[in-house]
Amino acid sequence: MEPMLLRDRDERGVVTLTLNRPQSFNALSEGMLAALGEAFEKIATDDSVRVVVIGASGKAFCAGHDLKEMRAEPSLEYYQRLFAQCTAVMMAIQRLPVPVIARVQGIATAAGCQLVAMCDLAIAGSDARFGVNGVDVGLFCSTPAVALSRNVPRKAAFEMLVTGDFISAEEAHAMGLVNGVVPADALDEEIEAVVARIVAKPRAAIALGKAVFYRQLEQGMEAAYEDAGATMACNMMDPSALEGVQAFIEKRPPEW
Repeated sequence: MEPMLLRDRDERGVVTLTLNRPQSFNALSEGMLAALGEAFEKIATDDSVRVVVIGASGKAFCAGHDLKEMRAEPSLEYYQRLFAQCTAVMMAIQRLPVPVIARVQGIATAAGCQLVAMCDLAIAGSDARFGVNGVDVGLFCSTPAVALSRNVPRKAAFEMLVTGDFISAEEAHAMGLVNGVVPADALDEEIEAVVARIVAKPRAAIALGKAVFYRQLEQGMEAAYEDAGATMACNMMDPSALEGVQAFIEKRPPEW
């Protein structure tokens, strides 16, 4: 049997994680969450990784939690443990020091939509559809709502949550849930274009920047500026920034 999470890495340090349960629309089973958590833990301590791409096998990106698995053990303790596990995986994405890009084809529903929203960037195929439709089975998508409401306007998020309606890739782009939409057969090409622009920049600057970007979102304006200013001062002392500024002054490409 193939592993439920495929891992690949190229010579640039670009890691591709592929959800590989196409028969269940890549549902986030306990095993899948554990595999993702383990992968993120390894990436977090590997300074040679530059970008992570999360994709999926088959026709769907991710159908959310595995409802059959959830229904098999109906206890409050089990559900609390499951959702805590999922939260830990989602937060691990934000805490990684490198950008994480979702490569979305087909449907991304409930916790699958949450996974897209938690990624730093997302590119969708024109056939992609997004929904937080747990309410259709009586389960309000409370944890997906955390990520969704931090990506799209409040009323748009709430409408999706209370109606269970799906939105198209183009609608997701207009709302800010994804960065771009391309024909399904052009997904890899577009992902590569984004990756190439990222790996051309200094890793240290991106790591510092990603961390402060998410920190400041949760702070008041004054605290955010204080944090950002301190981060920029530290960033400026990094050799890559000193070289980059000097190269700009001398009108030459930086030597990173």
